[in-house]
Amino acid sequence: MASETLLARISDYANRPDPYPLYAELREAGPVVRQADGSCLIGTYHEIAALLHDPRMSAEPRSRTDSSSEEARRPPFLRLDDPEHHRLRTLTMRPFGPPHTPGRVDAMRGEITRITGELVEALRDREQIDVVDDFAYPLPITVICRLMGVPREDEALFQGWTEVIVASADIGPEEDTTERDKAGLQARQEMGRYLVDLAEQRRGHPTGDMLSDFVNEPDPALRLTVEELAETTILLFIAGHETTVNLITNGVLTLLRRPDELDRLRRAPDLLPHAVEELLRYEPPVHMRERIPLSDIDVAGTTIPQGTSVVLALASGSRDPKRFHEPDRFDPARPDNEHFGFGSGIHLCYGAPLARIEAETALGALLPHLAAARLVQDPPPYRQNAMLRGPRHLTVHL
Repeated sequence: MASETLLARISDYANRPDPYPLYAELREAGPVVRQADGSCLIGTYHEIAALLHDPRMSAEPRSRTDSSSEEARRPPFLRLDDPEHHRLRTLTMRPFGPPHTPGRVDAMRGEITRITGELVEALRDREQIDVVDDFAYPLPITVICRLMGVPREDEALFQGWTEVIVASADIGPEEDTTERDKAGLQARQEMGRYLVDLAEQRRGHPTGDMLSDFVNEPDPALRLTVEELAETTILLFIAGHETTVNLITNGVLTLLRRPDELDRLRRAPDLLPHAVEELLRYEPPVHMRERIPLSDIDVAGTTIPQGTSVVLALASGSRDPKRFHEPDRFDPARPDNEHFGFGSGIHLCYGAPLARIEAETALGALLPHLAAARLVQDPPPYRQNAMLRGPRHLTVHL
C-alpha cells in the first residue's frame, strides 16, 4: 500500500524539505508504480527520458477534452502537442533571435549583471537577509519585465499574479483544488489582459521590447492571435521567473550546507556554469511533470492504458544511481550531467537559457558575501508547491 500512495506522500507538505528518500523508494518500487487514484508514477531515469521523447505521450491536460472551461480551451503551448505546439513555440521564439541562438537573452547579460549588482549593493550593510524576498524573487521578475517592456512602476503586480498561477499548477491529490484553480484562472486573465493591452499600445509604434516585436511582426502568417499572445507572454513570465527563483534559492541553500564547495567556487569561479548544471540535477526547480498516453503504452513490461495520468518524477530520475555516479553527492565538476532540471524533449523549459544566465550571475555575485554566512533556519520553510519546489523564505545571517 505504501507504494500506492507515494504521490500523495511526495505531495504532503511534511516531506517538502526532503523528498529524496521517497524518490529512492519510488525507484526501488518501480519503473511504473500505480497509485491509489489510478495514476502512474515513474521515477527512473531511462524510462522518464524515453517517455519525454515519445510522441504518444501527450502534454495536453485531460480537462481540455473533458471540460468546456475557458482554461481548458486555451492552454499555453507547453501544454499542447505537435503540430500546434511546434507552431506556437516557433513563433514565440522569434523575438529571442535567429533560430537556435541565444539572441536577445544573451544580449541581456549586461543588464542582468547590473540588476544583480544593484540588489547585492542594497544588501551590503544588512546583518540578516531573506534570500528569497530580498534577492531571488526581485531579480528574475525585474529581468523578465525589462525583456517584455513592462513599466517599472508595474513590475510589482507580476509577483502576485505569478505566485497564484504557479500554486494552481501544482500536481497532487485532486481534493480541494476548486478554489485554487479558480484563483489561478483569475490571475491568468488579469495578467493576460494587462499584457495584451500593453502590447496593443505599441502596435505601429515599436519600442524594441518583446511585446512590441510580437505585435509588430510584419508577416501576418507569423503573428500571434490575441489569445495566443496572452497565453505565451504569461508562459514566459512563469517559465522565466519561477524556475529561476527556486534555482537561485536552492543553490544558496546547497552551498551554505557545504562550505567546502562554497569555498571551492569562490576560488574557482570558472566552475560556476558547471555548478549551475549540477544544481539543476541535485536540487532542481522542477520536480514533476504530467503526461497522458494517447494509446496504450508499454513501459518496462507494464502496460499503461490510454488516458491514464502519468506523473514523471524528474527530480527522482536526476538522482537515479543507474545513470549518475554517487547521485546524492553534490559535485559542481560532475561530467556527463544530462539532467532533467528543465525537462527534456520538445517541451524543454521555455525559460531555460534565461534561467541559466540569471543563476550563474546571481550566485557569482553572492559568493563573496556567503563566506561567513550561516543559515538561521535549516530546513527553511518551503512553498506549498511540490512540482515547482523551493523555499518560501531563506533567512541568512551575514
